[in-house]
Amino acid sequence: WRGREGAPYSTLVPSDVTINYRHGLPVITLTLPTRSERCQFTVKPMVTTVGAFLQDVQREDKGIERAEVFATDGSKVSDATLMEVLLMNDFKLVVNNTAYSVSPPAKEMLSSEHATEMEDIKSLVHRLFVALHLEDHQIRKERELLQKLDHLKEELLPLEQMKARITDRADAKTSRLLWVGLALMSTQGGALAWLTWWVYSWDIMEPVTYFITYGSAMAFYAYFVLTKQDYIYPDAKDRQFLHYFYQKSKKQHFNVERYNKLKEDLAEAEESLRRLRQPLHLRLPIQEINDKD
Repeated sequence: WRGREGAPYSTLVPSDVTINYRHGLPVITLTLPTRSERCQFTVKPMVTTVGAFLQDVQREDKGIERAEVFATDGSKVSDATLMEVLLMNDFKLVVNNTAYSVSPPAKEMLSSEHATEMEDIKSLVHRLFVALHLEDHQIRKERELLQKLDHLKEELLPLEQMKARITDRADAKTSRLLWVGLALMSTQGGALAWLTWWVYSWDIMEPVTYFITYGSAMAFYAYFVLTKQDYIYPDAKDRQFLHYFYQKSKKQHFNVERYNKLKEDLAEAEESLRRLRQPLHLRLPIQEINDKD
């Protein structure tokens, strides 16, 4: 077997390094080359890295000048790799010029007691980490959210002012249109009354009013065909308001999409801050929180 630089190793020992699990932790046993004695190294797979393990081996035997780990295909394993990842597959441990073939025990072969102990250790580590670092994390996260809120509000301020001006103008124009419609209907009613009582008789004006009514029905039906909505006065007013609003927004270069995106980001940041300040809600999804509220 050849190493990273292509030079053959003097020895390839298949079983001189053994791995056993004690109390849920892997214990690696190997023979130190200088002292010619067996030595055990207990590693914490979720914390210890390959580099830290090799450093422990070299500290134990000062005669070790080189200690590396290779995968079975000959590629070098990074020192930053966790031992938990390394112990998932076979690997080769190189000490000086000797390469040891290592076969970690399969996880399925571990006893249920050991597996339970490992899960208990993982759960305990997680709870300790949360207890020690959650408060600092909350303070740091709250500071980040407050800075984000300030930044979003600064960006929204000029857009809010421009939107308020456009909204006032669009609302005023919509109101004028409604009053114009009322004036036209009043004028039409007065004209029909004048023609009926002072110029012509009802016998002549009756067909005229019929066709005016029929024409109004056609206009309402055309509105439904074009908008797919019934002609309801509040909905028609809102539709006309939006038409004027987008028309004026385009003229004044008001970016509606950007404004909506900033509003969504602001609402999301406020919701995140609210959840952060309520410790009982930290691990609940937003949907569950809304249901509880």
